[in-house]
Amino acid sequence: MNILRTGLARLAIAPVGLPPSWSAVPLRLIAGCGFLEHGLAKLGRGPEHFIAILAAIGVPHPALLGWATVAVEIVGGAMILCGMLVPLASIPMAAILGVAIGTVHWAYGFSSIKLMSFDAAGAHFGQPGYETDLLYLACLLALCIGGAGPVSIDAHLARRRSRALK
Repeated sequence: MNILRTGLARLAIAPVGLPPSWSAVPLRLIAGCGFLEHGLAKLGRGPEHFIAILAAIGVPHPALLGWATVAVEIVGGAMILCGMLVPLASIPMAAILGVAIGTVHWAYGFSSIKLMSFDAAGAHFGQPGYETDLLYLACLLALCIGGAGPVSIDAHLARRRSRALK
């Protein structure tokens, strides 16, 4: 019983033992890759399709905001992935998430996964809620509060600034 308790206690506390700043790395990977993928997908399908969606839901200046969204998702995603100017990059990214929640996802509730049925063609899902957008916002907020981590451009810039001040 003591062995079991000791083993569980070891697992209850961060078993890898890296400094807390390393927790930023997986957050950067998922948020950066996610935004980058969404922007590249809009670009790949043709931004006019996304612009048409924005127009259909009544977003003002859909062409301007459609292209701005694509640019923010691609450039911002790459910046988060590299850990570059994370607080600055997070501002327009958070705005996009807020607009997406308010204009599209809020009406469908919290859950992003709504299994409606399953048949020979596979799983069929309902409209996604705002859960995933909140997860992205949480990643961005955590990175802004805790920093981009040790393997980031922001950390490199901070080390250079620190050496320059000495």
